[in-house]
Amino acid sequence: MNAKAVSVIDMDWDAFDPWRIQPLTHTLTEHPLLQSDQLVALGKRCRGTSRWYSFSSNVSAGTNFDDAASLFPSGQSAVDSLRDIANANAWVLLRHIQADPLYQELVDFVINSIRSQIERKDPGLYYRAGWIFSASPRTATPFHIDRSHVVLLQVRGTKTIYVWDPDDTVVVSDRARDCFHMRHDLSRTVWHEEFRDRAHAFVLKPGTGVYMPLTSPHMVETSNEASTTISFTYNTDATRRIAKIHVMREMLNRMGITPPAFGRNNIFDHAALAAASAIIVCRGPGGHPPACPSLLHKSAYAVAD
Repeated sequence: MNAKAVSVIDMDWDAFDPWRIQPLTHTLTEHPLLQSDQLVALGKRCRGTSRWYSFSSNVSAGTNFDDAASLFPSGQSAVDSLRDIANANAWVLLRHIQADPLYQELVDFVINSIRSQIERKDPGLYYRAGWIFSASPRTATPFHIDRSHVVLLQVRGTKTIYVWDPDDTVVVSDRARDCFHMRHDLSRTVWHEEFRDRAHAFVLKPGTGVYMPLTSPHMVETSNEASTTISFTYNTDATRRIAKIHVMREMLNRMGITPPAFGRNNIFDHAALAAASAIIVCRGPGGHPPACPSLLHKSAYAVAD
């Protein structure tokens, strides 16, 4: 690993805990592939695929993330929005950029630069992916959770990200996480304004960012200027185990059996992991979409499901 790669992302790696939110800095703001003309070109290459998602700036923190595009359509194409994001009144996501050969090189460059640091404490990194977010001024990213660890880097503009601890069951319950891992269902992940008081709030400017563990709830609000952000996501052996346990818990919930609080009963968790692993291999619940494809197969790159 060369010196340039090592310096891409800087955070306190000695204090790194895969289950703790942590601020960081980075050196990607001037990267050629993250400039506006290249994002427009990438948007054009994403036409006709599922690799983009867009909605208008009329969304709120409480909008269901998965329904935002249908509830608040942007009224123009992602490419047109990207051309003039400052005035587009829109939020645009370019998904799974690792599916594009140029951007796969960027994803590999960044992930490989930090892989050894991550795997010292969280081994088995796989399912890497990249996501680029462009948002007009005064636009929210609705409250939601993700199926991977997230390294979020601010490239242009400023915004505030509110992040909650991954084990905060007041903000997102065990049952909400169970539903999410089994069915990618956010219907139980519901925003309440009073959650702000429990959040870690980071004002991100170019060259800064934040690391967020698996299913850390988060919500974003841009400032009075447009914003461009890139995130790099990945899973590990630990996230795969946890997701499988949640799948088994949701199967029990649907049978009318209430499992113990997550992570509080090692015997239950070991049994749930074994049972879920067997069911997933047989392509039962958790072994096919909308559950994460990584639960069935460990692949180097994430799949655009």
